[in-house]
Amino acid sequence: MRIALISDLHGNEIALEAVLADATAAGVDQIACLGDVATLGPQPAAVLARLRDLGCVCILGNHDEFLVDPELIHTYTEAPIIVDAVAWSRAQLAQPQLEFVRSFEARHVCDLGGESTLLLFHGSPRSHMEDVLATTPADALDECLAGHVATVMAGGHTHVQMLRQHRGTVLVNPGSVGMPFKEYVGGRAPTVLAHAEYAIVEGSRSGVRVDLRRVALDRAALLAAARASAENPLARMLAANYA
Repeated sequence: MRIALISDLHGNEIALEAVLADATAAGVDQIACLGDVATLGPQPAAVLARLRDLGCVCILGNHDEFLVDPELIHTYTEAPIIVDAVAWSRAQLAQPQLEFVRSFEARHVCDLGGESTLLLFHGSPRSHMEDVLATTPADALDECLAGHVATVMAGGHTHVQMLRQHRGTVLVNPGSVGMPFKEYVGGRAPTVLAHAEYAIVEGSRSGVRVDLRRVALDRAALLAAARASAENPLARMLAANYA
């Protein structure tokens, strides 16, 4: 069983299509999305439509819940540019698309074959707003994992790829498809990289394997898409990163 993990798409259709092509070429059996699909970036409606067509498992990220519960964002940030960008993204979506977002799961368990399992979430198993980092202390990580057990656990949220072993469990962050960060920012303004990131988790009789992948993107196309969404409050920032 080979599962492609995509996370933090953030309305970037160009990056999503590039990752899906790479995953298809790699021969994955299925795709699982770890959330934050349709805010901040230039093409929220197109990304949601593509994701719905895939029919894959979708995990509810914090930004996904911000779309269907507008007041919730104020428990996470009061930064005007982020609040306004989420509101702009919501305005691009029709009611059936918002209902699709409501169908996303908080957590999901995948069978990797044999006795191996893969637990999916967004931030941590207990909260889609919680950061799990390579530097999170072991005792704090025990609390984040909230007693859940799996061979591999995978979440996104930080926009930074990670592969870590914790008390026998493999922890994976596939990075961000649509908005990978140069480094962990913890609320500060990020530098957005002009490539896409995802991961492939493979289960077999001999165990599990995790492949962190990076896909090159057309910077000119990214720049054009950012400029085409001029009313998006983040359009100028994205264009500056792609220029």
